[in-house]
Amino acid sequence: MERERGIARCGLACCLCTDNASCKGCKKDGFLELSWCQDAEWCEVRRCVIDKGIAGCWECAPAGCRKGLLADKIKPRAFAEFARRYGIAHLLDCLERNERAGIVYHREGIYGDYDTFDDLETLLRFIETGGV
Repeated sequence: MERERGIARCGLACCLCTDNASCKGCKKDGFLELSWCQDAEWCEVRRCVIDKGIAGCWECAPAGCRKGLLADKIKPRAFAEFARRYGIAHLLDCLERNERAGIVYHREGIYGDYDTFDDLETLLRFIETGGV
């Protein structure tokens, strides 16, 4: 886990991501200049967060949001909702503990153990407890 990479504006766990080695996390460099990011131009969540002047979706209403990536992905919605309820530090603590316990963020491509859920509250409990 690279804790310093933190949580993306949408809720994804940059700290656990292994998908793109050149990615610095979408909060680096002030989040406005992302020339190294292949997704910066089309990311609807990025534009929304900048327009609202907030740090991330967790400062809004992530559980009910369906913008961009949040339209069909439960993982970022759940991570952002967890951060809204309990704070970023606690989310990072839980993700770090879960990783040490063998829970995998990216198992096949960008899909892992957090992607097997279809219920937000169940995924929130999984993040909190590590499935125990």
